[in-house]
Amino acid sequence: MSENKNEQPQAVQAEQELNELLQIRRDKLAKLQEAGKDPFVITTCPRDHYAQEIRDQFETLENQDVCIAGRLMSWRDMGKASFLDVHDKTGRMQVYVKIDEVGEESYKEMKASWDLGDIISVGGFVFKTRRGEISVHAKEIKLLSKSLLPLPEKFHGLKDREARYRQRYVDLIVNPEVKDTFVRRSQIVTEIRNFLNEKGFLEVETPVLHTIAGGASARPFITHHNTLDMDMYLRIALELYLKRLIVGGFDKVYELGRCFRNEGMDTRHNPEFTMLELYQAYTDYNGMMDITEELIRTVAQKVLGTTVITYGDVEIDLGKPFERISMVDAVKKYAGVDFDAIATDEEAKALAKERHIPYEERHKKGDILNLFFDEYCEEKLIQPTFLMNHPVEISPLAKKMPGNPAYTERFELFIVGREHANAFSELNDPIDQRQRFEAQAALKAAGDEEACDVDEDFLTALEYGLPPTGGLGIGVDRLVMLLTNAASIRDVLLFPTMKTLDPKKAENKAEKAA
Repeated sequence: MSENKNEQPQAVQAEQELNELLQIRRDKLAKLQEAGKDPFVITTCPRDHYAQEIRDQFETLENQDVCIAGRLMSWRDMGKASFLDVHDKTGRMQVYVKIDEVGEESYKEMKASWDLGDIISVGGFVFKTRRGEISVHAKEIKLLSKSLLPLPEKFHGLKDREARYRQRYVDLIVNPEVKDTFVRRSQIVTEIRNFLNEKGFLEVETPVLHTIAGGASARPFITHHNTLDMDMYLRIALELYLKRLIVGGFDKVYELGRCFRNEGMDTRHNPEFTMLELYQAYTDYNGMMDITEELIRTVAQKVLGTTVITYGDVEIDLGKPFERISMVDAVKKYAGVDFDAIATDEEAKALAKERHIPYEERHKKGDILNLFFDEYCEEKLIQPTFLMNHPVEISPLAKKMPGNPAYTERFELFIVGREHANAFSELNDPIDQRQRFEAQAALKAAGDEEACDVDEDFLTALEYGLPPTGGLGIGVDRLVMLLTNAASIRDVLLFPTMKTLDPKKAENKAEKAA
């Protein structure tokens, strides 16, 4: 009890101190405004150089005038002179400000009105200090924007992970290395586009709002269109519209876009995420394996300069040929069970029961095989591995294997025990597709919220004729996680989905962060 009593006065004192700091900043702003020097009326700045440019071009820029701008992040006051650290998008630049150079009025205003976190501009010449640090000697300084909230304490920073995700703007300010992840993400996406464009693929955009939830097994987000008075779904996949375009005569198409699934959240799942899907006529899942392997290897080489990467404490070699193994063989290898020797659904369920693997009564042999893979195999596939030939029960959009109709021409790519890609030889038989849609619809009617509906328009498109086609989906966020060594999907999403805090809790979190 005594400990709690001690904590309460400390919390009250911390709140009072924060309120005082906030008021001091607002008072400084008010004085500036009263003096006709409101920083918020400034609309532009003649910045002509960034910090990194000055460092890279020092020999050329030494003693030359430059103008920089950025956020004031540290301040060493030496009386009639000060050293400031100004941060822009490229990093930090030290600024030397001397009262004789900028003028007494500007210098006094700086000391009286500026705070860490303010946005400023500095005009001056480039020089190197006696300690050898490249700096800007200020001849003119200006306050461009007042920061009314204090930044998190310098040495501890913004460490609370949830606060970092909620206030990514603060995270980016005080943890500059976070920017590197998102710069790299942009480079990865750019190189994906470059690779596919060079291969002759056409980038397209398809609807985000669907009248039917389809293209994958997932629970959708439902919304309502007022004018049409109809429910619509945020897309859970890009597939069905892209295959319509193959029917229409485009041989190679791809889309990079957001998808939405109303499901659980963890280190690998966010309700909205970025997918790459591509479709190519006159090829199959073997062609998709080739393009997947080449794409990932090329992107790694272009962005990282190497195909040997480290994820966690594991070294992954993306330069070697990716392993290829069927789901049946993987289960035989890691679980010691040969599903080719299992004849009936009942035998498969009995085996699952024996191995203490939970299943549902509706599950068939193929479903049980997949459960065995999840239990025994997935986490073992560390180096890049194409898992092939999935059972038809879990692959409603994939073409059956010739001579072995219980399985499909489908693969998933696993790296570090995680799925990174999913691909098929696309089912182009409209009669077979209707039967599989209807089987899915029956599952949905029985309570399976992830089963898809019958898409009559897509079936109509298939009846006009879909050529033999290979299709591929890659989770872009997971690929970025892999190539940036990120432990959570939230680390590669600028603004991940978060539960809304009530105002009082949000206020308390902001105080703690500060």
